[in-house]
This record gives sequence, structure tokens and C-alpha cells, in this order.
Amino acid sequence: MARFLRFSANSLRLLLPSPQNPNPSSSSSSSLLKTLTPSPRPLLALSPRSFLSDPGPSPSAFDDRLLRLLRSEISYLAGHLPPLPPPNRFRSFSVEDHPGEQWIRLRCAHGADEVKVDATMFDGAAAVPDEPLFKRVEAHERGPRLHISLVVEVSRGGGGDEGEGEPSVLEFICSAWPDSLVVHKVFPLRKKGAAVRPYMGRDFKELDAGDRRSVVEYLEERGVDDELAEFLHEYMVNKDKSELLRWLRIVESYVQK
Repeated sequence: MARFLRFSANSLRLLLPSPQNPNPSSSSSSSLLKTLTPSPRPLLALSPRSFLSDPGPSPSAFDDRLLRLLRSEISYLAGHLPPLPPPNRFRSFSVEDHPGEQWIRLRCAHGADEVKVDATMFDGAAAVPDEPLFKRVEAHERGPRLHISLVVEVSRGGGGDEGEGEPSVLEFICSAWPDSLVVHKVFPLRKKGAAVRPYMGRDFKELDAGDRRSVVEYLEERGVDDELAEFLHEYMVNKDKSELLRWLRIVESYVQK
């Protein structure tokens, strides 16, 4: 420690002016600075390529394989199972399709009534019944019994009890099977100030047989019947092809960007 202090004092004397040596030697100070200052380390040599702009990733082998699969599927569906142009009418109903969505709307007028039918695409299938083996084999060969959900609204202008001039609406919740239409619920609605959760009445099957028959006849007079259910199934088979092709082409366009 004493030697270090002596070394520091001698170094300072070399740097600081004194009466005998008002201008210290530049050579002495420079040699001292060289002693105290660490020598800089050489910088690593950087390749000029590291400063070039990155051209971005090239399409991977996975992308190429996916594109081939997509194009093969599109070619097969468009060539062997092409969708037909969808009809825009069925009997007295006009058909409003919504490409890219899973539902359609049908409208018609029946006297003073306006009938609106909203139908989903296939949203379920009937369970295979627990029957003898040969019955289950037959059901398998026929294919699944697909289900379509319907909401039917029958509206009529002219005052009801809730307000003069306000249309009254009857709403029916139904199921469309390939060969039949089944009603589940019937309840009245108001267009204005409708309840958030309206009372929907009893299940349709719990009504008296005469009441059930009256409701079915009411709908049949307005074109909501088994033939409409059959038409909807044919329409949705075709729509399913159209929507699948549309989806495949959107995915193809995204992958090839």
C-alpha cells in the first residue's frame, strides 16, 4: 500500500507544475497516460452482407404442398361435383341467399300476412336408433338424417291489443327433416318493445291434438309444409358445395400470397 501511494505521488508530481518545472514534460505525461489507459480491443470484422436488407422468407415446402392439395380439391369439386346455380324462388317464396353465411331467408305474402322463414344450413343429424343390426345397417347405407332449424314469422298489420297500428307477429320454431316439417314452439311477439325473454308457451307436442292440427294447417296454408322442408334440404346440399368451394379458394388465395 505504501509503495502504491509513493507511485501515485510521483505520478502526480510529473503531471502537476512545480516551481522548478512549471511545464511538465509532455513525454512523461504521455508515457504515464499510455501506462494507465487500457489499449482498445480490435473490433470484430463484420460481413457487409449483414447490413443488406432481408428479402423475406421464401415459400416453404409446406406451403407448396398445401397449395397442391387445395388446388387438387378445388379441381375435383368444380369438375366432378360442381354446385348448381341456386334458385331464387320456390313456389310463392322468394329466396334470399347470403354467401359466406350459414343461413338463407324466404319471404312470401299470403293475403294480409307476410311470411318470413329463416333457415340454417345443416346443424345436426338424427341419432341412429337402437334397433336390430340389419335396421342399423340400412340406416347407415341411407346416410345420416340431417336436420335444419327454422324460424317462421307470420306478421299482420293492423292494431292488436298492444297498440293501434302495430303489427302482430306469430313466431314458430321448427325443424326441417328431409321429408317432413316438425313444429316445436308457437308464441306471439311484438315488434316494438318486445320482451328480452318472452314467454314461449308450452311445448307444441304438449298441446291437444286438435290444437296441433290447427297450427299445422295454419302453416300449410302459408306454404310452410313438408314440401318446403324437402326443398330446403336440396338447397342446402347445393349451398354446402358452394360454400366449401368458396372457402377453399379463399384459403388458396391467402397461402399463395
